This record gives sequence, structure tokens and C-alpha cells, in this order.
Amino acid sequence: MAKGIVYLVGAGPGDPGLITVKGLECIRKADVLVYDRLASPRLLSYARHGVERIYVGKSPDRHAMTQDEINHLLVDLARAGKVVTRLKGGDPFVFGRGGEEAELLVENGLPFEVVPGITSAISVPAYAGIPVTHRGYTSTLAIITGNEDPHKDDSSIAWDKLATGAGTLVFLMGMGNLPGICARLMEYGRAVDTPVALIRWGTRPEQRTITGTLADINEKAAQAGFKNPAVIVVGEVVRLRDKLAWFENRPLFGKRIIVTRSREQASVLSSAIEVLGGEAWEFPTIQIAPPEDMGPLDKAIADVRSFRWVIFTSVNGVKMFFDRMLAKRKDIRDLTDVRLCAIGPRTKEELEKRGLMVDYVPGEYRAEEIVEGLKGKVLPGDRVLLPRADIARKLLPKALEEMGAQVEEVIAYHTILGDGDAAAIREGLVSGEINVVTFTSSSTVQNFVKLVGEEGLQALMENVVVASIGPITSRTARELGLRVDLEASEYTITGLVEAIITHFSQK
Repeated sequence: MAKGIVYLVGAGPGDPGLITVKGLECIRKADVLVYDRLASPRLLSYARHGVERIYVGKSPDRHAMTQDEINHLLVDLARAGKVVTRLKGGDPFVFGRGGEEAELLVENGLPFEVVPGITSAISVPAYAGIPVTHRGYTSTLAIITGNEDPHKDDSSIAWDKLATGAGTLVFLMGMGNLPGICARLMEYGRAVDTPVALIRWGTRPEQRTITGTLADINEKAAQAGFKNPAVIVVGEVVRLRDKLAWFENRPLFGKRIIVTRSREQASVLSSAIEVLGGEAWEFPTIQIAPPEDMGPLDKAIADVRSFRWVIFTSVNGVKMFFDRMLAKRKDIRDLTDVRLCAIGPRTKEELEKRGLMVDYVPGEYRAEEIVEGLKGKVLPGDRVLLPRADIARKLLPKALEEMGAQVEEVIAYHTILGDGDAAAIREGLVSGEINVVTFTSSSTVQNFVKLVGEEGLQALMENVVVASIGPITSRTARELGLRVDLEASEYTITGLVEAIITHFSQK
């Protein structure tokens, strides 16, 4: 059997956006993911379907596997011909024991690659507004394990040299030894008023920072109940935090927000959330699929010159319609004398990308407003084409027919059940990690309930903010027994994000 390969990948400090491009490639091509406690769960969603996932995380009170067991697991998987991606929090060679894993692979003649990651030693202070070096403060930096007992006789740390030998000292996972670390540094000459910062769960929504000095930080940590995982920063650079703190000051900081849109569309909302300091968890409850029977759509496209209006009620409708036009080798110049209507700005934008100017966009982005706005524009006898989803409401075609239009409604795409990780979402609801669930259509609500399950859902959602893009979506949520906490006044992604910001600012 062919040998496999092991990629020792640094997963970064917690923010999934800090994975490297190469690290992401390794996740996507893995047969097996072997991952740690501090690797972001969101990174697992980038793996291909069917990948084997093995959790080997370690916490202070429980180890899923010993390090020796992990080492031999990697050997066994590689020998079985598997492509193994070993996801390690931070960087695999900065207190990550990646060197030990690599040594055993070499001893067994198995290939491996190291993909460096962004270590928490520099990234976590940066997210707390602390540069570990600064020309005005220090140009030297030391990174030290915090796991070693500072008072043991055979310490591998030269405390007498370390205490004053570097301007900035960064200790990783040292909360259990914080009193001893501070005592040793002061014993060997570090000033008692040296600034100290403790940063817990750095780069994540749970990030929390407290500051003090070597003399008082122990008392402050005890009062705050501060525990690992945490980074300890000692040095004058900590004074810059008040001026440079940025991550914790953003309007959605600390909020973990579920995005229920399809994978293809989720990025727009996810990006908007993350720019504002929130963490977006993508949970695609819907998938967009072509219609089972292309005949009606093909017929409408072949005869598109005969229509007076084409009304697009979604971005998906635009994409599927024009993709099919291209597949049938039809020219958009066939639309020369056809008037176009788009339900909202994103749908309008999707048409304009194709060089098409839109004749009408309603002021309020729903079917009722389209009908109102088209009165006097759509004349009796006009042929109107509606390429849209199979589950779309019947209000629009019925109202247009009452205006005397000849309406042809064709299925441009199917909305089917998504493939989001329902178990992870349910677990996040149980643990209280999830703060907001967003719904951008009735189908996202319906499929969310199907995927997560109705049993106990109301209780699970009791402390979660439910955010709806508009009244139709809100009505569906309430019909399914969900409380709606906020609704966008403008029925767009921008409007939804603004509503979430307003909700939390008022809190």
C-alpha cells in the first residue's frame, strides 16, 4: 500500500481567518483531520465531505489522547496511505510538540510537511492592542512556556538572565503558575511596577483582557477568575493597550452569529459580521439546485424577446437564468426591448454586473411593493416572465394577472435542504456559545428547524437573539414557534446587520 503523508499545520490562535492559505489547502485535501482543542471548529467546515475527524485535544483536567498516542496515531494513519492533516493551535513548533510528532514520522520513514501557523505569542497580544515590540519601548522579545513550575530546582528556564534579558516576555499557558512567574521575575530584578497583561481566549469572541503590574496582577487575576487558555505579556509595551485596543472596541465584538444562507451566498453576510468584530458561523440550511425539468425555463429563454417584463425576485434567480442562457448559447441582446425589474439592490447589482440596466426597483424589498410599484407600468396584455424558486409565494403572479398581464412563471432553481453541521449548532446552542441566529428567507427558517430538530428547540433558543431580514421571514419563524427579537427595517443584508448593531448598542 502506498504511504500517506502527514501535514503538521498551525491552525493559528483561534480566529479562523488567521489560518494560512497553505494550511487551508491541507485541510481541504485531507483524508483524516487530527485536531486539537485550540483549533477553531470552523476550520473543520472547510474539509471535504466524508473526511474522518479525530479529536486529540488536551485540557488541564482531561486529555483525549496522550502525546505518545497521538504520535503513533499519525504513524498508523500515514502507513495506511492516508493524507493526514494534523491541526495544531498556534504554530506546530512553538510549544506545540510538533517536533516530537515529526521525529517519529522520520524514524518510521514517513513523509511529512510543516505548515507554520500564526503563534498566539504575537497574535493574541496584537488583538489586545499590544505590539510585542515597539521602537519606543523595546526591540527584544522572549517567548517562554508557562507550564513549567518556576520554583523547581532543575528548571530549564534561566530566570536570572530572563528577568531583565528581554524587553517583552510572553508566557504561554501560564495561568496556573502566574504567582511563581511574577515572584521569580521580581526576585531576579524586574521592577515591581512592570506592566502585565493577561489575555484569555485571544482572537476569539470570548477574548478578555486584564492589566496590572507584577506586584498586583495575581490578585486581579484571582478576583476575575482568570484561567487558561491565556497569554501573559510582561513589559512596557503593555502600556500601549489603552491607546491601541481595537478588536474589543468593535460593535459586534464578543458575538457569535449563525449565518443560515447557502454556502454560495453566506460570505456577504459573514464578511459584514466579521468586519464589525463578530464571529460568523456558517450553517447552510439551504442549497440552490437547478430545476429537475429545464424545459419550461429553456422555452422561456428561447422566447424571451416576446416578453415585455422580466421580474427577478432574487440573486439566485438572476444567476440561474443567465447561466442557462449561456448554456443554451443565447445572447443577452435578446433582452434589448425587455424591461427588467429587480426586487432589491443586491438583485439589481447582479443584473448590472452583466451590463443590464434595471428599469424598476421597489422602495420596499418584497413582492407586495413590486406589485404596487408596477401599477401603470405593466399594462393589460403585457407578457411578464417570472424566473424564480419552486417555493416562491404566489402573491406576485396572481396580482399581476389581476392587472391584466399574461404571466409566465418558470422554475429557475430549487431550494433544497442544506448540509450544515446541525450537531455542532445544537451543541453551540446548548453550551451558550451562540449569541445570534440570522434568517434571510422563510426557507432558511424552515430548514433550520428541520436540521436542528424541533425537540426542545424553543428552550435552546431562549437566550439566543433571533434576527430576521423582513416581515415574511418573521412570520414564518413565529409560525414555527420561534421568537423573533429583531427585524430589519430595510429588507437587505445591510439592513439586517444594522438591526443587529442597533439591538446590541441599545442593550
